Amino acid sequence: MTRHASIERAALCDTFLEVGPDAPTLCGGWSSGDLLAHLIVREGRPDASAGIVVPALSGRAETAMARLRARHDHETLVERLRQGPPRWHPTRVPVVDEKVNLVEFFVHHEDVLRAGLGAPRRSLSREHVAALGDQLALVGRLLFRRTNGARVELVTAKRRTRIGSGDGPVVQIHGRPGEILLFGFGRRDVAEVELIGPPEAVETVRTADYSL
Repeated sequence: MTRHASIERAALCDTFLEVGPDAPTLCGGWSSGDLLAHLIVREGRPDASAGIVVPALSGRAETAMARLRARHDHETLVERLRQGPPRWHPTRVPVVDEKVNLVEFFVHHEDVLRAGLGAPRRSLSREHVAALGDQLALVGRLLFRRTNGARVELVTAKRRTRIGSGDGPVVQIHGRPGEILLFGFGRRDVAEVELIGPPEAVETVRTADYSL
């Protein structure tokens, strides 16, 4: 089994080393160093990582991130992320790693690449794209479930996934799996997708809040 999440982790770590700790990202006001600390807290500090998904506990995650950055240099933190989670962590199991980390690392890798480097889009292997497509099929129904006033159809080269039911207008989102994932995770200005459907419905889909 090819572990595409591990491949994405390694590539993201290489990019972190290339850009350093102060590069911009697409994650709000976070720098690359902030994003790196976030990823380490996410998989290594369950007591603090709850703050990533529970707003009332966000202070825990922020405090843990700040302490990491204060105590360790950038290169040390990159190596920590590269080595993976603690031995007890569920993502040590390859199939869990793919489901939990592939999309996370892909989206955040693009957060760094597309915010600062201005480099050409990455050329991913056919297998890597297919793995992202498998994850899109799993998370797409969650990502696009709140599109009120329109139904969404995700269209890639490999599959079509219709989300929603009823008689509302259908808007197709065409693109490679990774690009549709970026669109769904709020990176709309950089996601290379095409929306096809009635103009009002397209605008609904373009401006909806897609958050898990």
